[in-house]
Amino acid sequence: MEVKKIVDLSLPLNNDLPIFPGDPEPNIRPATTIAKHGYNTSYLDIGSHTGTHVDAPFHFREEGKTIDRLPLEHFMGEGVLIPVTSKQGGQAITLDDASPYMEKLGPKKIVLFHTGWTKYLGQEEYFNHPYVDIEVVVKMLDLGVRTFLIDALNVDPPNGEDFPVHEAITVVNGIIGENFTNFDQITFDNPLIIALPLKVANGDGSPVRAVAIKC
Repeated sequence: MEVKKIVDLSLPLNNDLPIFPGDPEPNIRPATTIAKHGYNTSYLDIGSHTGTHVDAPFHFREEGKTIDRLPLEHFMGEGVLIPVTSKQGGQAITLDDASPYMEKLGPKKIVLFHTGWTKYLGQEEYFNHPYVDIEVVVKMLDLGVRTFLIDALNVDPPNGEDFPVHEAITVVNGIIGENFTNFDQITFDNPLIIALPLKVANGDGSPVRAVAIKC
């Protein structure tokens, strides 16, 4: 397979990353240094949903599959980009927005909701993001889609009071990915999306190094 282009879809892991209110704050710091010990190592004190990450169904359901028990195929597949960069903070991504792309969807496809919201990274507005209307997700689930990624803090409304999209996707052991970036750099058709999680035993989620590949 010839790789013609790779787009990095992940935010850098650092202590300035925005986190969902109530999640553990990242605390990445040196454990050893070359000057003192002869080699560098670091403490990676982060939550399971820090930065660019995926949610396992276990995140919302006691009976849901944990991150280490999910087929790796769920984290790889042909991406379908849904451009919704005109949305304002707190606005829903609706069926009207997604309808032109529904014919491209089906089993093993990965949906990428492109809000462009990472332009607000480091600002308070990042927390007032667009979200996905539950009708959109129900329709896509009916078409066989099981993996949904967004370049924003959350697929659900920014008030943090209700999680209908999380509930609908996790009940069928689907995958949610949040805090992705650089969707605007996917300028080619049929991107191969890879967003592999760490194999966290009994994990509810994991940071990922995600890429879009042009072959």
